[in-house]
Amino acid sequence: MMTSVDTDLMRVLGDPLRLRIVTLLARETLCTTHLVEETGARQTNLSNHLKVLREAGVVETEPCGRFTYYRLKPEVIETLAGQFTALAATARAHADAKRSC
Repeated sequence: MMTSVDTDLMRVLGDPLRLRIVTLLARETLCTTHLVEETGARQTNLSNHLKVLREAGVVETEPCGRFTYYRLKPEVIETLAGQFTALAATARAHADAKRSC
């Protein structure tokens, strides 16, 4: 069984600020203002990272008056975790496999 990890999603989550945003959103739904306060990032930079996360399907938005709230989509993280779990199982199952030179 060949198992692969979603490399596009890994690239998206590979950025330290985006990973910090995801970590914060795992605890609560936040607006851009909250995320600026929590991360210290500039609003324009943060908005660009949120756009990447939104386009990758990692977060969803909820308009609230003049603010936009962001919520983590846990099923995306669960899918990625499942891919890593399957990859680990494949490695265990084939631990003794060695290709000869």
